[in-house]
Amino acid sequence: MDPEPTPHRPTRSSPAPTRSATPARPREPAGRTRLIRASALAALAVGALYLGWRVTSTLNPEALTLSVTLWLLELHAWFGLALFTYSLWDVDGAPPPPAELPELTVAVLIPTYNEPVEVLLPTIVAAVALEPDHDTWVLDDGNRPAVAELAVRLGARYLTRPEHTDAKAGNLNHALTVIDTDLIAVLDADHVATPGFLRRTLPYFHDDDIALVQTPQDFYNDSSFEHVHVRRGQEEHVVFSEQAVFYREIQPGKNRWGGAFWCGTGAVLRVAALGSVGGVATTSITEDIQTTIRMHRKGWRTVYHDEVLARGLAADTAEQYALQRRRWCTGAMQVMRQERPLTDRRLTPRQRLTYASTLLGWFDAVRLLLLLVFPLLVLLSGASPIAAPLAVFAAAFGASILLQQHALWRLARGRIRPVPTAVFDLSRLEATLQAILVGLTGRDIPFQVTPKGASGQTGRKRIPVPRLLLALAAGHMAAIAWYLLTLAGRTPLTYEIAGVAHGAALWAVINGLLIATAITRIRSSRFADERRGSYRHPVHATGLLDGRPATITDLSLTGAQLRMDPAATPETGTIGRLDLDMSGERASFVAEVRSVRPAPGEDGSSLVGLSFDDGQLTTQAQLALGLFNAAAPTGTPEEPRPVAVTATDDVDEGPTGPGPSHDDTGSIAVH
Repeated sequence: MDPEPTPHRPTRSSPAPTRSATPARPREPAGRTRLIRASALAALAVGALYLGWRVTSTLNPEALTLSVTLWLLELHAWFGLALFTYSLWDVDGAPPPPAELPELTVAVLIPTYNEPVEVLLPTIVAAVALEPDHDTWVLDDGNRPAVAELAVRLGARYLTRPEHTDAKAGNLNHALTVIDTDLIAVLDADHVATPGFLRRTLPYFHDDDIALVQTPQDFYNDSSFEHVHVRRGQEEHVVFSEQAVFYREIQPGKNRWGGAFWCGTGAVLRVAALGSVGGVATTSITEDIQTTIRMHRKGWRTVYHDEVLARGLAADTAEQYALQRRRWCTGAMQVMRQERPLTDRRLTPRQRLTYASTLLGWFDAVRLLLLLVFPLLVLLSGASPIAAPLAVFAAAFGASILLQQHALWRLARGRIRPVPTAVFDLSRLEATLQAILVGLTGRDIPFQVTPKGASGQTGRKRIPVPRLLLALAAGHMAAIAWYLLTLAGRTPLTYEIAGVAHGAALWAVINGLLIATAITRIRSSRFADERRGSYRHPVHATGLLDGRPATITDLSLTGAQLRMDPAATPETGTIGRLDLDMSGERASFVAEVRSVRPAPGEDGSSLVGLSFDDGQLTTQAQLALGLFNAAAPTGTPEEPRPVAVTATDDVDEGPTGPGPSHDDTGSIAVH
């Protein structure tokens, strides 16, 4: 049970400084905003006319079930566009924060359960180094001595609890009974804060009614399953990130309607606001949005600060991706069932609509499944869902769908791409449908942490394809084969309206290609389980391995990959010393040569894989500040440069001991 809530009544904001800080994002030009809104309204108007025409002139009474089903699917898509338009009507709604910091105390909390030390280290190092003065607490639900030692040595405080109930929410609630502070900043165990994280978010709390400031989630492992790349020359570039449209457009759009919500990490919360609702909610597995709903009911206000101030680990594999989305969707169903935010009159109408746009979006998976099955039913049955001249229908349908897709692209400010979006929708389809069924039935679902870091596998294991996706692939192949056999007169079926059958076949072919693309991505060895304990940062830098020159091609806190002259390449199993130039100072790692293999290309060089020995925490902490707060590239394959990190070995003597520090301007030069 949640603690008994205490009432809150909004108060007049305390006087805030008149000087404002730089806005989180540049304001959108007014002309562009008007064009986006006009595109959305035009698509909605044409879509409404089209749906009306469909009802009066195109439904086939001889196949009424199919006809009505298709119309309902089109209506659902139109309704989704209307909510999307509402959500993204204005992405510049955040109030400008004051420049000065409030006179409030803050503690940075890092809840953890089973994340490896290699993942936690950069998070703790960066959190301890933040300004202004604060305490950093590592909240370890795993009761691990190694994590306790790591926290203390890095300058953080370490806290466990006697009973590990209610997962992350329970962990945070226990910390609130121990820590005396006005504000808490919450960072997941894999989310590394940039130097300005607190300085950019704390000024909003001059307003006494602000309960939450949330920042975007961004990810430093852009080789993850969630990122789509294209090759340009010798380099790969990210062209699509599955979560970008939510964190960089949808959430900023919620500021206008007072509906920005907590996303679990990268956020600062007022402790008094949490106390007014009985602490962090514990009755769903998405405690963040549930807690926000309760704070909104009490009259607290929230802000989304659209500036990346922390980066974490995106799901590396399709399995992690599906597990994470299953948890989010299950929690959304629990929240809708328990909190009823769509009808609760204690929320404003604007807030209810913003929650509707987020929570109801999960039901798009049901529409997707029906859209996948629908052409198969037409091909196998020979029934026609359309009773109108096909040329007229094709023209009306084409105009409506093109306007809708254009409006979606405009509203998302170019962050939506139809093919990658469809592939990700298919990749999580089974997980989402399972979550909808489970979440709405009220079954008790345990909190599952998304795995981070090394998998522990001796080899890279490919991820199995969801059974639903395999069944859909088989169904599409069978339906297309049936269609071809029917055209050849080899089945008892006759397509009375051949054009409808041809259209359904084309629809099935397109769906089949998207399904095949999703299966290929899921099974790709590129997204198999990770073996190295921490993320490999691509770099182009120089170093020395036992005094012999080497070009560093990737670097992590636990190892590195070097390109070396074969004549200078050590043997596998050799223990050596890797020297790096960090801010003009030489940093050395004791490392074991784990692998040696020919490098691709014609220069005849070798690739050398290194694993750093344990017990090098000081150097690892210095390296972490450089790698995870990169400001600019350090070179190209043609012109490598030394690794440069502005962090030094200086320490701040805080209340819990020494910890690395750096200035607020940022840190580094490895990218």
